[in-house]
Amino acid sequence: MERFMGKIQIVTDSVSDISVENEKKYDINIIPFPVVLGEKSYLSRVDFDNEGFYKMMEENDEIPKTSQITAYQFEEMYYDFYEKGCTDVILVLINSEGSATWQNSVLAIQNFFEEHPECRDKISITSHDGGSYSCAYGYPAEVAAKMAQEGASADEINAYLREILPKREVYFGIYNLKYAGKSGRIPSAAAFVGDKLGIKPIMKIWDHAITTAAKCRGEKKIVTKVADMTLADMEPGSEYQIVYGNDKSCSDELIKKMTELLGYGPTGVYQIGAAVAANAGPRIVGTVFNAKA
Repeated sequence: MERFMGKIQIVTDSVSDISVENEKKYDINIIPFPVVLGEKSYLSRVDFDNEGFYKMMEENDEIPKTSQITAYQFEEMYYDFYEKGCTDVILVLINSEGSATWQNSVLAIQNFFEEHPECRDKISITSHDGGSYSCAYGYPAEVAAKMAQEGASADEINAYLREILPKREVYFGIYNLKYAGKSGRIPSAAAFVGDKLGIKPIMKIWDHAITTAAKCRGEKKIVTKVADMTLADMEPGSEYQIVYGNDKSCSDELIKKMTELLGYGPTGVYQIGAAVAANAGPRIVGTVFNAKA
């Protein structure tokens, strides 16, 4: 059956850390992640904003836990988009190695067409594994949505995402190891010793994996270390983004350092939301960029 021109809907999840402003500007559908803190369950971006979540973390000794977006939720969403006249749904989702969300979205595609055979040839659904966290896939999702607004085809958007997502690399420094240690990202013993000695890790996210790329003694060296490591790995002359948490002075310092080294500033500054803060802690700073080939 010949496809007709229609609405392309870009979908991501709240771990993408896309701002509310850009969510509306680019007409992106953002699915909120469930977060459990204490004995209560919340939906990020719905029950609190970033500042509200940071405050909740301060007032609660327990480490927040994130859940997953279910296949049932995706199936319901796909049918809703079909009823709204969408002809293409393109999803860009959280790292498949850190959450079952992407796998659930793919399973839901199969289930959706089995339960609604009348939708075949009328709507196309493609789900991309973001392979990372925060704006490492949030920024490409924004670009994809902007492409859709400017008249790009679904094939062109999917081709862009397939090309860009595997290139995305992240370096970020952690100021307080309490959350990373208890979440399992860094062994608890190493986190305890690190805090006592003032050692701060620089984490790397690349090809779905989170690793400790370097360590520095003291907070003052974090920004310089992140910037130097970014320059070593970054595609020359390419754009980059900055991520930060509850301390804007950290991002301001990193922006200044990166601009001094490169001669140009970032194309976006993203504040981490509940899911990233729950695992890394609320006070972090980092760079997101396209790695050298």
